[in-house]
Amino acid sequence: MQRFTAGSRLDRLAMGLSGLCAVHCVASVVLLGLLASAGGLLGKPIIHEVGLTLAMIIGAVALGRGVRDHGLVLPAAVGVVGLATMAYAMTLHETGYEPALTIIGVLILALGHRLNMHAARRV
Repeated sequence: MQRFTAGSRLDRLAMGLSGLCAVHCVASVVLLGLLASAGGLLGKPIIHEVGLTLAMIIGAVALGRGVRDHGLVLPAAVGVVGLATMAYAMTLHETGYEPALTIIGVLILALGHRLNMHAARRV
């Protein structure tokens, strides 16, 4: 039976948020292609700004707690690379690369949280 700590619950929440971000990116691209008005709603900058802010806050707490609890910096470093990739993607609004780069960042961030969960189990 697995025991979930407060840190692993935060990692799970953060991974869920990463998954929602990926679904949002894919849905936005599909809806932009199908319905310009619906795609416009999902493509509003505030949604990306709020999502990235939440990812940064939850990521900082969960990954920071992991470093404190198990002492491994690698999961946090991987998570920071993912967050930085997501933040960079937000600067590419008109290039068409934003969704793909955001999804890559989300996957890297989720990997950081997964590594954090595995490191916490070893302690």
